[in-house]
Amino acid sequence: MLRSDHALAGLLVDLCPPDVSAFDRIRTEFYREEFLKHRDCLRRQRDAYSECTISGMEAALRHVMARVDELCANGSADLDQVVSGLLRSFDGVTKLSAWSDPPVTH
Repeated sequence: MLRSDHALAGLLVDLCPPDVSAFDRIRTEFYREEFLKHRDCLRRQRDAYSECTISGMEAALRHVMARVDELCANGSADLDQVVSGLLRSFDGVTKLSAWSDPPVTH
């Protein structure tokens, strides 16, 4: 496991307090998985970016994932807006949305 994988794995522990609703836990886990998809996409494109860019993006992903847990714990009302904006920002670099399969047309 790479050092950044090990550091990121530490963030995957459920940090939401026990009084957080099941819906909030599921939503937070969904967001976490989306950020991991961006991280994996970035790694597949590693040759296209400098090591500095890769390190910066991974650091930003770790920070964002920790922040999502914090927003969950605080019951932030604007969590969806904040996270969707962050996901769009990461998509600007990884272009993950462009990797999805196009719809089949007949």
